[in-house]
Amino acid sequence: MKRIVLTGGGTAGHVTPHLALLPHLLKAGYDVHYIGTENGIEHEMIEKLDGVTYHAVKSGKLRRYHDWKNFTDPFRVVAGAFQSAHLIRKLKPDVLFSKGGFVSVPVVIGAWLNRVPTLCHESDLTPGLANKICSKFARKVATTFPECAEALGKKGVFTGTPLRPELFRGSREQGLKMTGFSPEKPVLMMMGGSLGAQSVNKALREALPQLLPRMQVMHICGRKNLDESLNSLPGYWQAEFLSDELPDAMAAADLILSRAGSNALCEFQALGKPMLLIPYPKGASRGDQILNAASFEKRGLAKVLPQESMTADSLAAALFDLLDNGDSLCRALREAPPADGTQAVLRLIEEIQKK
Repeated sequence: MKRIVLTGGGTAGHVTPHLALLPHLLKAGYDVHYIGTENGIEHEMIEKLDGVTYHAVKSGKLRRYHDWKNFTDPFRVVAGAFQSAHLIRKLKPDVLFSKGGFVSVPVVIGAWLNRVPTLCHESDLTPGLANKICSKFARKVATTFPECAEALGKKGVFTGTPLRPELFRGSREQGLKMTGFSPEKPVLMMMGGSLGAQSVNKALREALPQLLPRMQVMHICGRKNLDESLNSLPGYWQAEFLSDELPDAMAAADLILSRAGSNALCEFQALGKPMLLIPYPKGASRGDQILNAASFEKRGLAKVLPQESMTADSLAAALFDLLDNGDSLCRALREAPPADGTQAVLRLIEEIQKK
């Protein structure tokens, strides 16, 4: 029996591609192990799954800003690398697949020390800090964007992002039933990631008096971001986070308002949903979402509203434009190359074991 180790974490975007690959890996007969942190979101999302053995290791966060933990976390990374190396020596996997995030660094180094072939995956248009480090120890780096594969040189392979098959099995009828929405009126779904998007949440709620006469609003606002005072507002429905219900919610949505995390963009593209993107501004991130959004806008797959220009009025105007002129976006989304990279990544996992 072949054995594979998966790693990645810190955000849901570093975990969901594993969920897409997992059924195929199990069907192919792999013994699947996952190495993550003890308290990260990857532990919450993976440990409960059947067919996967979860292992926790130490890891430090890789920061681009000044923080006193920058002095201590490198020691945690080194400790995690030795921990991972010992664990991988014990497991003797045939291959490692890393999705990135700070936990992946010690695991990838541990695999390299044991001469285990590693495939990394980079979702953004430019490699993140963790994947920049990990790529030095990997055989290949699969990418969501062709620009990223080109920048990585011989190691880069444009594959797209593995997408969960259940996303395509959603029921519009069930989504409307869950929210209590009418099938006669357009539905806007706002998603800001597992932690939400505070500024977008605020602007959207302030714009509701303008929006609700023309559309219904499904607001997935992130943990601890519910506004109880809006629970009885007709045409508005909110939830902190959706898991099993997400495919039905996406099927019910006619328009999307979102940040510009690459995994979410690929999901919306694959489902053919017209989207308005509000990427995290440069000061709040390394700027990857700005580049992701610009790439989608350049290809005619999305509209973009910079956060610096966002008010309740400008947001409402941009959403009305999306509602009135979404046909061209839908056409471009239909004609774009497939966003689902599941099979391409699975092929690479097999190929790097043969070298």
